[in-house]
Amino acid sequence: MFKERFKFYKHINSLEQQSDVIDFANEVNTDFMKPKKLTSEFSNNDKEILDDLGLKSDLSDWNCYDVLNIPGLIFIKNPFTSTGQKCWMKRCIVDYTRKPNRLNIDAHHILGDGEDWWSIANKNGNIKLRDQLRWATLGYHHNWDTKVYSETAKSEFPKELSKLSKTIINLLQLSDEFMAEAAIVNFYHPASTLSGHTDHSEYNLSAPLLSISFGLSAIFLIGGRSLDDKPSAILLRSGDVIVMSKESRLCYHGVPKVLLPKNDQHFNYDNEMEDPFKSYMQVTRININVRQVNNIV
Repeated sequence: MFKERFKFYKHINSLEQQSDVIDFANEVNTDFMKPKKLTSEFSNNDKEILDDLGLKSDLSDWNCYDVLNIPGLIFIKNPFTSTGQKCWMKRCIVDYTRKPNRLNIDAHHILGDGEDWWSIANKNGNIKLRDQLRWATLGYHHNWDTKVYSETAKSEFPKELSKLSKTIINLLQLSDEFMAEAAIVNFYHPASTLSGHTDHSEYNLSAPLLSISFGLSAIFLIGGRSLDDKPSAILLRSGDVIVMSKESRLCYHGVPKVLLPKNDQHFNYDNEMEDPFKSYMQVTRININVRQVNNIV
């Protein structure tokens, strides 16, 4: 069932008449979602932390939902300010693509010592190099072949991303002990997809997984523990956050479709960025997924 629905959404050209796609920009559908309460233990000092992280400091502006047919799945409708979104996009593009973080293009030895992807890609308008980047790994570097994390393949995790992740998890009252130890930053282009999979390499599978999207909208498909389970399609827009906890943590999920603005009538991404960031984000979706690797000792 998952593979069939993935193939279906991969080939759609518009969201029109796709009534089965859950769109949180519309009115709350009580069959699919239930508003989720955030922590009440919140101070003025916490508001300053949210502001520093580029998040909306008034929690009444946050819209969070439990997805009822997928226990443990939480959706947060863009909790970022306009300035915050731009800041995090630039971090992903400029900072998280630098060493010691690892990139998919490292295997091709394209960059020399001391060179970084964004600078070289824009130096001579190298569109080919710009579009070759697919992912960057931070903290514990995911081994795509063995699917095993190693203490010998690890660099310092970005402090600001750790703080952002912990803050969101704490506000959702999911865990007071969450440790952001590994992240994959994916760079999608309009033809990109992410096949159905489960994230099961971490030693701690009870800790939630945090997924943050920026740029182009996309259809996120999530099913159950088996590929035979019928999946649900959720529309993700710039700034939206998905948290996979409890039962949903090991559900099959993927991205069958990235949408261009013309195919998303509610597209409202604030594109007031300076070039070359603006031109890059007009054709790119960035996703940051953060996870805890180890059990707490």
